[in-house]
Amino acid sequence: MTDTLRPAEDAAPGHPSDSPQKLKRSIGVVGGTLLTLSCVTPASTLFVVVPDLFGTLGTATALTIAIGSLLCIAVAFCYAELGTLIPSAGGEYAMVSTLAGRLTGWLVFVLSLLVVMIVPPVIAMGTADYLAPVVHLDPSLTGAAVMLLATLAGLLDLRANAWITGIFLVLEVIAAAVVAVLGFTHGHRGLDSLVSMQVADAHGHTDAVTGALVVSGLAIALFVTQGFSTAVYLSEELEHPRRDVARTVLATLAISTVVILVPVAAVTLGATDLTELTGGDISSMVTAWSNTAVGTFVSLCVALAIVNAGIVMVIQNSRVLFASARDKAWPTPVNSLFSKLGRFGSPWVATLAVGVPGALFCFVDLDTLYGVTGVSVTAMYLLVAVAALLGRRDPHRHTPAWRMPLWPALPILLIVVLAYVLTQQDVDYLLWTGGITAVATLYWALYLRPRAATHWLVSLPEDTRP
Repeated sequence: MTDTLRPAEDAAPGHPSDSPQKLKRSIGVVGGTLLTLSCVTPASTLFVVVPDLFGTLGTATALTIAIGSLLCIAVAFCYAELGTLIPSAGGEYAMVSTLAGRLTGWLVFVLSLLVVMIVPPVIAMGTADYLAPVVHLDPSLTGAAVMLLATLAGLLDLRANAWITGIFLVLEVIAAAVVAVLGFTHGHRGLDSLVSMQVADAHGHTDAVTGALVVSGLAIALFVTQGFSTAVYLSEELEHPRRDVARTVLATLAISTVVILVPVAAVTLGATDLTELTGGDISSMVTAWSNTAVGTFVSLCVALAIVNAGIVMVIQNSRVLFASARDKAWPTPVNSLFSKLGRFGSPWVATLAVGVPGALFCFVDLDTLYGVTGVSVTAMYLLVAVAALLGRRDPHRHTPAWRMPLWPALPILLIVVLAYVLTQQDVDYLLWTGGITAVATLYWALYLRPRAATHWLVSLPEDTRP
């Protein structure tokens, strides 16, 4: 029990040849923000995730995303403080392990790995839908091709990837702006419809959206802007992590909220009727508001946004796997492989290990995985909030770091709200996530805990240790 609650320690010093591999510091706030925004991928979120929310929440979609964004401000404060306090490529698991104990950190690692392994192939399979105006492709094959392309790009230098994803990001922001302008200029209802809480049923009749449905939808709403956490994963490659992590996290959340929420409001106002809004076919709405050429342009921008998201997600995921190997989460031969760095400074084996399975996942039925992802994100945020509540104890009380306002009230409020949101989720999704967590706990009990002196030793880069 004491081992479960004991904070993770730095890896014991060894011979120089045994020193942990270091990632190269090569990006500043602008590059980090471009990469992080690309992981949020506002346009693909708007076109791939938001339509599902329209289907269940109707006119309450914008309100639900707005509430989720407000919750994300508190979450972002936690990430900003902990990311500058514990700037590690391990992200959430490094922060939580250091502050809330090794088992808690391991469970956060499993939840984060679950999220980052599921999301890229699910989004990648949407590429075919948005290439349809030009060419008809098989969704699974197209998604697999996108994942392999993203894997190849992930092997490059991070600075090069920042420029690639930056160009793609400009295009997807333009697409979101086109949706917003067209929606507002073709408005069929007033601003009061944004809080009218109505949705169309299967027969086109109007139903009321209950408060319980809004709370249930918050798990997906939190996922809509979830990518701001990528800034923490990149903390070992930011040039000034103590300063730049917080700036990148908060800037990314602010920009992504605007880029997503404004078009959602515009679509709500511009849909011709409640049935069209509930259908959530934004591409068809754009074509109806303008013409086929504009609709095709927007669709192609979304396709590029999905490729862009795939690149950044592979980069992020490989950093998580790299950090876990460096921290001895796996058997020794596996740790040696995943911690190898290539000629461009990227963890090439870890990149292949997350990208290639992602391509294979495109041929698997992933219908329930958005729900599992929503539960996983909510649970992960809750545990990060717990770590933020513990983050000002010794020996970290005086460590240089960005400090959130209204501490400890914000972490406590976040814990209560997120715990309640979890209780409102579908039982099947809770059981799936709980089962995976149980297996992870078993691995901890049978393999990691008996090897506590040599395994799961969460380390920090030498230039950022307190």
